Amino acid sequence: MSPVIETATPPLPVTRPELVGMSPARLARIRPAMEREMAAGRLPGCVVAIARDGKLVHLEAIGWSDPESRAPMRADAIFSIASMTKPVTGVVALSLIEEGRLLVTDPVGAWLPQLMHMQVAKPTPAMLSGKGPIETEAARRPMTVQDAMRHTTGLVYGGRDGTAVHAVAPPGSFWVAENMDTEGFAETLSGLPLRHHPGTVWEYGLSTDVLGGVAERAGGASLGALMRERVFAPLGMEETGYVLPAEKLARFARPFAKDPVTGAAQSVEAPMRAPKMETGGAGLVSTASDYLRFAEMLRAGGTLNGVRVLAPQTVAWMASDHLQGIENRVAGMDPALEGYGFGLTVAVRLARGGSGLMGAPGAFGWSGVWGTYFWADPAERLSVVFMAHVPGELRQRYRRLINMLTYQAIEA
Repeated sequence: MSPVIETATPPLPVTRPELVGMSPARLARIRPAMEREMAAGRLPGCVVAIARDGKLVHLEAIGWSDPESRAPMRADAIFSIASMTKPVTGVVALSLIEEGRLLVTDPVGAWLPQLMHMQVAKPTPAMLSGKGPIETEAARRPMTVQDAMRHTTGLVYGGRDGTAVHAVAPPGSFWVAENMDTEGFAETLSGLPLRHHPGTVWEYGLSTDVLGGVAERAGGASLGALMRERVFAPLGMEETGYVLPAEKLARFARPFAKDPVTGAAQSVEAPMRAPKMETGGAGLVSTASDYLRFAEMLRAGGTLNGVRVLAPQTVAWMASDHLQGIENRVAGMDPALEGYGFGLTVAVRLARGGSGLMGAPGAFGWSGVWGTYFWADPAERLSVVFMAHVPGELRQRYRRLINMLTYQAIEA
C-alpha cells in the first residue's frame, strides 16, 4: 500500500510504511480519528508528519485551514509554533558551544552583565499569596547557560501562578518580543526578583529568551540570523522564520474563533512584521515538513541528508535528563509528562511506564501553546510533527492522541 503523502515536495525520502515496520492500515486510523474530533467541534484541522528510519511514511492534511471559510487544510499550511522555537534556540546555543564560543557552565552574566547578580524572593506568606511585599536575598550563585537551557534560572512567566513574583514578571515570550530589545529585556529582568535560587527548581518561564540573548552576544548576530545560518539553511527549512511574508498569509492556518470548551474568544496572530526582539522562547512560524527536517536531524544524531548540524555526542547530551538534584515540575506543564525529565531545551522520557504518552526511554521533544507538538524517539527510530492551531487546553488532548495513533501503527 502506498503511504499517504500529500505533497509534491516531500521533506524526506518516501518509503512504504511496511518497509520500516509500520502498518499502512493502522496509519490510516489517523484521519478518521481526527475527523471525529472535527465532527465534535473540537479541532479545526491539522497536519501530521511521521518519519521512521529517516524515511517519510505519512504526511497528511486533515480538516480546515480556516474553519470560518471552510478552506481545506493544506500539507504546506503555516503555523505559529510558539515554544517549539525553544529547541531551535537550544540547537543554536549548542552549535556555539561546539565551536568553543560558549560554555554551558558560563554564567549568563558573562554575556548579559545585568543578570550576573540577581535577587531571589524569599518564600514568605505574603509573597506566596501574591498580596504582600517581596522580601529578597542574594542568589546563592549566578544563573548559568545550562540553567537557561533547562528552565532552572529562577525566572518565570508572569501570570502562570499567583505569587507576587509572577505578578511583576513579563507575561511571556510574545510580549517580550513586541515590547523589548535584548538590552532592555536584560535591564528589566535585572530589576525583578527570581522565584527560585538558580539550579534548584524547574519552572517554565523566560529562561530560553535569556538563552537567545546569550547566543546573540556569543554568536555576534541576531538570533534569527544565527538560526538561518546554523539551522534553517543547512536543513532546507525555507518556510521557517520570525516573519510571515505577505504572499504566504493565505497558507497561515486559523483556529476556531471561540474556544470549544470555554467559549472564550481566541486567535493566533500571523507575525507580519519583524519583532522588536527575536525571542528564543517563541515567535517562529513553520510548516510540518520544515519542522520534520529539524526533528529528524535530532533523531539521527545531528545530521540530515549528509549535512551535520550538531555532533552525535552533543545531541545525546541535549536529550539527556539534566535535572539531577533539582525539583522536577515538568508534569505541571502537562500531566501526561509525568515521569519525564528535562534536557537542554527538550523534555526527556525516563522510562516506558508512568506517563500518559507512549514511547521509549530517551524520547524527547516539546510543544507550543497554540497546539503544535513534536518528538523524536531514537530507540524507535521515529520522528513526528503535529501542527494545529488549538490554543486552549484541548491542545493537550491532541498531543496524546497523535502519540497513541503513531505508536499503535508500529509493528516491528
